[in-house]
Amino acid sequence: MPTYEYKCKKCGNVFEVFHSMSSEPVKFCPKCGGEVKKLIGAGAGTIFKGTGFYQTDYKNKALKTQKTVTKENPPPKPETKTKPPTKSE
Repeated sequence: MPTYEYKCKKCGNVFEVFHSMSSEPVKFCPKCGGEVKKLIGAGAGTIFKGTGFYQTDYKNKALKTQKTVTKENPPPKPETKTKPPTKSE
């Protein structure tokens, strides 16, 4: 649901109303009861998050530090830990 901005013609009060597009527009100022005019706003930009959208938008900062695995840049080999020699008594 969008937010609509109105301005009172009588007292100059500017206020916002959050209602559906199919709802009747506000006609009177809640402050003085005067007639209001709907203002044209810039609105909010649409934000697409999640998989399937452009890959550089909202990219995880942790991913920037990771290197791409290629033939020239293979993944690091896991370390194998060996047990220290045991002391014999």
